[in-house]
Amino acid sequence: MKFTSTRENLANSLDLVSGVVSKNPNLPILKNILIKAKDSKIEITSTNLELTVKSTFRAKVEESGEFTVPAKTLNDYIHLLTDEKVNVELEGNEMLITCGSSSTKIKGEDPEEYPVIPEVEEVNSYSLLAEPFRQSLKNTLVAASSSDIRPELSGVHFSFFPDDHEGLVMAATDSYRLAQKKMSVAQGEDNMECIVPADTSQEITRLISSAQNQTGESQVRISFNDNQLIVRYGNFELSSRLVEGQYPDYEQIIPDSFATKAVFPVDVIIQKIKAASLFTTTGVNSVTFDFDSEAKAIKVLSDSTQKGEHHDQIDVSMEGQDNSIVLNHSYVLDGLQNMSDEVEFLMNSKDAPCMFKEKGQDDYRYIVMPIRE
Repeated sequence: MKFTSTRENLANSLDLVSGVVSKNPNLPILKNILIKAKDSKIEITSTNLELTVKSTFRAKVEESGEFTVPAKTLNDYIHLLTDEKVNVELEGNEMLITCGSSSTKIKGEDPEEYPVIPEVEEVNSYSLLAEPFRQSLKNTLVAASSSDIRPELSGVHFSFFPDDHEGLVMAATDSYRLAQKKMSVAQGEDNMECIVPADTSQEITRLISSAQNQTGESQVRISFNDNQLIVRYGNFELSSRLVEGQYPDYEQIIPDSFATKAVFPVDVIIQKIKAASLFTTTGVNSVTFDFDSEAKAIKVLSDSTQKGEHHDQIDVSMEGQDNSIVLNHSYVLDGLQNMSDEVEFLMNSKDAPCMFKEKGQDDYRYIVMPIRE
């Protein structure tokens, strides 16, 4: 293997694939990346066996070949180089890298030891606008469960062209809150649903964000089969297993009417909640929201036997009856920080789930279960 590339192309590809490098003690080669040189192209691959990322870029290839080297060592070193042209050559079990006056050898391992990455058959395929998809997935992901007790909740539910929406509906819940986002689909029409692991969803948002600076493409391509997902955008390809199991019928917990509705600037309520959060009991994180229809205000209250107590209020535009609810401030902030301008706070009673959404918009809904005292 012998090739010459720009430092920028090599560094960008290393950044893309390094996010899934595994430190599995039972399979130490997973800390490596696989580099293949062939036909004027370089392909770099990393995997943790559940998730695989490939990045491809053009280079001057003098000798085809492949090799594996530690991802962190190579990535850190390439980012320290200052000259633009990088020469890479395989010498025995070492990769010789020269750039300007700099020369180094990195020990690697036989590529035959690297896991075989199977080709994935594509059955259902869709195209979506890259940035809206990235933002929508990020906004939904905040509610996914971090526990493996119920594996189906540790992912994001994708539903393409369900009965009530001409596009993609994403949802995530950990049983304490629920985030749902609807968006349009540029190409594709098949009805299908699946559960994408949270780690994979997080990696997709990172990769799209990184690749946007390197590509002029506006759309991301997503394909599925029975148990695999493939995402292509710019110069990367991601493949991942899907979560097995049946996603819960979350629609039944979304209220279709409300007794109380308040509208207020999202930046103001975030500041009020953050102040109240300083006076809550660790682990409980309870903040009380009292709706006062006469005063047209929401009182934000918290107290802790160790820290003290806090009282504040926010002026709102309000409809409906007086009400009160106790919520986990951390859950509320996770949703509000994905919203802008004015937000609607809708509720029925202290024992029923409440909803946050941007004023006049129904494409993103964030539901929080109350803390029952």
